[in-house]
Amino acid sequence: MWRRSKKNSDCNVVVYCASSNLIQPVYTTAASRLGELFALNGITCINGAGKQGLMGALNDAVLHHGGRVKGIIPRFMVEAGWGHDHLSEIIVTDSLHERKALMANASDAVVALPGGMGTLEELAEIITWKQLGLIRHPIILLNTNHYYDPLLAFFERMISERFMRDDYREMWQVAATPDEVIPMLEVFPDWNPSYAKYPQKES
Repeated sequence: MWRRSKKNSDCNVVVYCASSNLIQPVYTTAASRLGELFALNGITCINGAGKQGLMGALNDAVLHHGGRVKGIIPRFMVEAGWGHDHLSEIIVTDSLHERKALMANASDAVVALPGGMGTLEELAEIITWKQLGLIRHPIILLNTNHYYDPLLAFFERMISERFMRDDYREMWQVAATPDEVIPMLEVFPDWNPSYAKYPQKES
């Protein structure tokens, strides 16, 4: 079963992504295009308030095209000078855990751009939250340059080895380009209550 999300103009989308400046331009270009699309569609972008890497490119693009960015950042990152200075709204938290909870609770959808360990950790956590029913909205992997192919193959290994069920594939969607993300925010598979139930092996 598929369902339609709220209008884009009322949508708050959390984006997980890299803060490294050493990555290939293909990733930065895609992040900038996503930011442009968010702004043009009236979507509020929520992220970690960074000014570097894909996060910086995303934030700059949203703002350049007249959009809105809500940044949520731990105090130690502000003190280290990692924060973007020109976002629409900035919330400073006392810890990473508080930051992640605020981001998840403020979101109507999640998009994961390519990233490192922090992005991977956030993505794994939010998929787990969806499995448990703590969130029920779209989770989209933007698979720029086939970046997430190895992770998706690992998910398939989990399913084939029965660490996850076949229908868990419906908990996330995969977009090849930023332009594919917007339609996925509008129509997506409904959350299935059975996700949170584990079938027991017959004795």
